[in-house]
Amino acid sequence: MRATISDYRTLSLDSELAGARVALRAGGIRADLPAATDAVRADLREVFGYVVREAVTNVLRHSDAELCTVRLGPDWVEVTDNGSSTGVASAGNGLTGLAERLAAVSGTLEHRSVPGGGFRVLARGPAPATDLAPPQEAGSA
Repeated sequence: MRATISDYRTLSLDSELAGARVALRAGGIRADLPAATDAVRADLREVFGYVVREAVTNVLRHSDAELCTVRLGPDWVEVTDNGSSTGVASAGNGLTGLAERLAAVSGTLEHRSVPGGGFRVLARGPAPATDLAPPQEAGSA
């Protein structure tokens, strides 16, 4: 039973993007969102789902934006809006919680007002683990 509930609570980046599209439309904000999440590393999709959810919620609650844009890369997600800049951006409970979630997977969170108006949230996951030295060929030493 506990495993079923845990799986039920797991976020999907795809479903968060779909929900963002609906919520932004309902809020009268144009959404420029990716159609696919294939480029994102599988181990970062859940935490990036949380980033999209929180950042879009903040756009809806705290912004007078007309446009919200989400961009994805293998180990990063960026959410921007074009709302009025209100000066210093402070981290509320939502952004603080996101920073903690990202730190738990060795990632980082940046957020700031954008010169000329708007707000930007950028989450980065850790670089993928790679071998530092190429394997040695048999017989070489």
